[in-house]
Amino acid sequence: MADKQISLPAKLINGGVAGLIGVTCVFPIDLAKTRLQNQQNGSRLYTSMSDCLIKTIRSEGYFGMYRGAAVNLTLVTPEKAIKLAANDFFRFHLSKDGQKLTLLREMLAGCGAGTCQVIVTTPMEMLKIQLQDAGRIVLNIKKLMPQAVTPEGPVELKSPTAMQLTRQLLKEKGIAGLYKGLGATLLRDVPFSIIYFPLFANLNNLGKRGVDGPAPFYVSFISGCIAGSTAAVAVNPVDVIKTRLQSLTRGSQEDTYSGVTDCIRKILRKEGPAAFLKGAYCRALVIAPLFGIAQVVYFLGVGELILSYLPKRNN
Repeated sequence: MADKQISLPAKLINGGVAGLIGVTCVFPIDLAKTRLQNQQNGSRLYTSMSDCLIKTIRSEGYFGMYRGAAVNLTLVTPEKAIKLAANDFFRFHLSKDGQKLTLLREMLAGCGAGTCQVIVTTPMEMLKIQLQDAGRIVLNIKKLMPQAVTPEGPVELKSPTAMQLTRQLLKEKGIAGLYKGLGATLLRDVPFSIIYFPLFANLNNLGKRGVDGPAPFYVSFISGCIAGSTAAVAVNPVDVIKTRLQSLTRGSQEDTYSGVTDCIRKILRKEGPAAFLKGAYCRALVIAPLFGIAQVVYFLGVGELILSYLPKRNN
């Protein structure tokens, strides 16, 4: 039997569509996750995910829950496209004559996908975290100093925009500024993909119709949810470290970190091991539907359908 060729453009479209739908659905929970992970014992504003979302709506309005969404929606298409297409690419080339992949080869394919995606993931997460956490920083400042005063008079504290943050980072630190936390991102995304893709593939195979038949869409959705939430919780400690490293603006009573090792040491000393699980349930709630939706779009073949309507070029 001839190997089935991968339609890369279709996979890229599937990943992009899935990312846009998924991010729109779960972004408020992701914002709560970032703020919960960033708050330290000396500056606690939120007690839970629901408390965080309620206080965000009160202080920043409904659309405050979507701070940083524009960055995510802009970059999630290439990020998800690279992740899903790279995994497909590596699985295809690691398979021998169309035979089923071994678990080790499935993990290698996931490792390759996780490594490729950080090209887009790191700057996307960097800007997103700055924007998501800006409201928490402003609230902290207002608690200590209700109104900022300059020689010209009182000044209303405002959160920066994505463009302002990007310009500032590029001006002060160049392109490297957008890649702060790259090591932590690799430490999170590579293990995530090593766990997620083999787990999803094996769960999805359990629901297949016959030997060669595809799994029903609901099986793909449930498999994506289970695999996504499992992998998300497993790598949450590294996600906490990455979030702390990529948050450049901190409250006056909050620690700053020089690197991964320094971050681990300070968190353990001042907050204890439990701090590495901050936002774990939020992250599971974000990742489960995100990857469930992604896999449904991917396996329904939305990209293939779109490409089928485009005029074909004659050779």
